[in-house]
Amino acid sequence: MLAERRQTAEPMSGLSDRSLLRSFSYVGGRWIASASGASIPVTDPANGTVIGHVARLSGAESAAAVDAAAAAFPEWAALLPQARAVLLRRWFELMREAREDLARIMTFEQGKPLSEARGEIDYAASFLEFYAEEARRPNIEGVTSHLVHAEVELWREPVGVAALITPWNFPSAMLTRKAAAALAAGCTVVAHPSAETPFSALALAELAERAGLPAGVFNVVTGSAPEVVEPWLEDTRVRALSFTGSTEIGKLLYRRSADTVKRLVLELGGHAPFIVFAEADLDKAVDEAVKAKFATTGQDCLGANRFFVERPVYEAFCTRFAERAKALTLGPGIEDHDLGPLMNDRAVAKQAEHVEDATARGARLLAGGKVSPLGPLFFEPTVLADVPADAKILHEETFGPVAAIAPFDTEDEAVQRANDTEYGLVAYIHSQDPRRIYRLSRALQFGMVAVNRTKVTGAPIPFGGMKQSGLAREGARQGLEAFTDIKYVCRDWA
Repeated sequence: MLAERRQTAEPMSGLSDRSLLRSFSYVGGRWIASASGASIPVTDPANGTVIGHVARLSGAESAAAVDAAAAAFPEWAALLPQARAVLLRRWFELMREAREDLARIMTFEQGKPLSEARGEIDYAASFLEFYAEEARRPNIEGVTSHLVHAEVELWREPVGVAALITPWNFPSAMLTRKAAAALAAGCTVVAHPSAETPFSALALAELAERAGLPAGVFNVVTGSAPEVVEPWLEDTRVRALSFTGSTEIGKLLYRRSADTVKRLVLELGGHAPFIVFAEADLDKAVDEAVKAKFATTGQDCLGANRFFVERPVYEAFCTRFAERAKALTLGPGIEDHDLGPLMNDRAVAKQAEHVEDATARGARLLAGGKVSPLGPLFFEPTVLADVPADAKILHEETFGPVAAIAPFDTEDEAVQRANDTEYGLVAYIHSQDPRRIYRLSRALQFGMVAVNRTKVTGAPIPFGGMKQSGLAREGARQGLEAFTDIKYVCRDWA
């Protein structure tokens, strides 16, 4: 039997509520350590300092989280939707009250600028608020009976236990986007946050407990992903699995979920094109390009990776964009610079590889291009022009602060190059021609299209991609679908 224990993480400066720092997993309404005492260090990517340790639960201990969620499921599913809504709303309110502390925790473990972390907390909380309202409206449209003397009803019911696997780049928002929908639908949850950013998820578990979520309804299991997730893949009680991360891992989870026929929500890689036509407002296009490329230091599945610019404005765009990139400040996220550190050595190596490959093939380096003297995980905001079609960066997701720009001559060429990828999450268009905007919005093979702007996401919209960028949608009413089954009842009343 796992003993109930409480422990706070090692110090992080500037927090007003230090009880939000948790280093044990949250299972069945209890804070538990690994029975073996194993733990995982968490470092600040800005300086490599170990900021704390979290429990490394074993596979057996992870399976116990499913036991807790399965035991809690019948009562949670039977709870009036209005009662679930009240609890989600209270969780939202507590997140808003703890905004500054949650943002600082995120910045310490993830590295993103503090202002961006605050924005993510607002974004994360919005899913709790939205699904608190959606929880009150679980019913679907009925159908007229096609049988004599028969009464037809359709019910939407929760599927059971939902497993959620969340990434390090948005450690709060990706958890609430999944959990709020699952909980509103009446499912119970087992969640595994990235081992690189677990404190944000554990802080949310602390707030969920304060909000009054019953024991076992929301569980957070920390540790090594293979050890934690493996039992969930094999367990038939886990009826739905939602994952945000790489396409490679998503495909693995897809295959492994087949034996138990799980409902899947997969939000996978992106390789977004950013297309600028000659008639576009060039100043606005440059402003939005900076946002689309360098937010979260480029570590965003929505980040623009390939910039295609019509030849009449190509040089002007390249010059202005490079000037803006050079003006961006780089430094520790807690100091709220424009860009923070990358998450790990692998991310830095990917940036360097793409820059070296592109320049070796003839691309011009207009800005950046190397690791900053600030530290090994700081990579300068980088702009490459005249990037040839065979460069790696035009075929692989960079996931960092390196922008690749290439010219085009015709609309058809722009569409062909934009669609020349197995990814299909988001595409960006800048044009002042309404007919062109309509044509491209139809022709681009992406789940989301942003026109003359960058920010398009939010709780009320169905987030998701096409092709190998994933399955299903998160957010909006559509975000409930993977966590519910439709039951058809036909009653004779003769």
